[in-house]
Amino acid sequence: MSNYPYPLLERADMIWSKKTNQTEDIKVSDWIDTVGEEEPDWSVYDVTILGIPLSKSSISASTASENPEMMRQAWKYFGTYNLDEDLDLTQLKVIDVGNVRQHITNILETHENIKQAMIAMRKTHSHSIPLVLGGDHSITAMLVKGWKEVHSEETIGILQLDSHFDLRDTSEMGPANGTPIRQLIEAGIVKGEHVHNIGLHGFFNAKALKVYADQEKVNYMTMKQARKKGITNVIHDALNKLEAQVDTIYLTVDMDVLDIIHGPATPAAAPGGMYSEELFEAVQIAGTHPKVKAMDIVCLDPRKDIGQITVKNAVHTMLSFLVGVCQR
Repeated sequence: MSNYPYPLLERADMIWSKKTNQTEDIKVSDWIDTVGEEEPDWSVYDVTILGIPLSKSSISASTASENPEMMRQAWKYFGTYNLDEDLDLTQLKVIDVGNVRQHITNILETHENIKQAMIAMRKTHSHSIPLVLGGDHSITAMLVKGWKEVHSEETIGILQLDSHFDLRDTSEMGPANGTPIRQLIEAGIVKGEHVHNIGLHGFFNAKALKVYADQEKVNYMTMKQARKKGITNVIHDALNKLEAQVDTIYLTVDMDVLDIIHGPATPAAAPGGMYSEELFEAVQIAGTHPKVKAMDIVCLDPRKDIGQITVKNAVHTMLSFLVGVCQR
């Protein structure tokens, strides 16, 4: 395939066989296309799904590398019709291009592959929304860097749903899952004032990180504060502020933003977090905004899951975002 750098990508392990001539009760697994032997007609696709099975750069022990395949396997449980909105997702054309190739030991090489994959997507089908299944949160920095390399004239903002700042010192941690937002700020790719982090946990963030966030003018809100104001109001407010400041809004969802009851399979699962219905509402609202042009879902460790609670919540999060995209 001359127009897409498939040496950087590997086909997903989980590739669903399509049911032919199906018009009712369509499952997500029947709807999403996968890359075959022939090059797709990229012009028809609204959304491109990319898996990044990386967890070596996680600060805590994690098998988040298994999440892309587990999410794909769970597609069979979900239909494309959303009763809440009386809306069918099949109006969107979506393709799964597989996974970014991982180096067995070299994290920096893998990070470069991630950046190059985003560059390729923006050059090959820039009209299509990248929807990335992680992997740990370190991938976000590389995806945004790839976007910026192609769209150098754009100002990029971040809407981050997370229980952590992810502003740890890069001189100590390097390009890990605790540093992606700081990496982007230090590289001058994103300004602190263009970051909106919602869902922070009261007991899982060091004061030094708050000091840095304040210094860089990062916008942030704890989950307790967000719940008092109402998640709908908080998301709308963040989007309205970003809309006036940036050209592109990148949505990153760290699944540890969920309360441990709703997300037991996150490496940093804790009580006091977001409820699943609040997360679904937040990403659906984000999906409706035309400046939200990319999304990732990160930090889900399937081996820690209970009854696929977290994996199914992640798929529901993905689909809720796409409902929002349909409502644009």
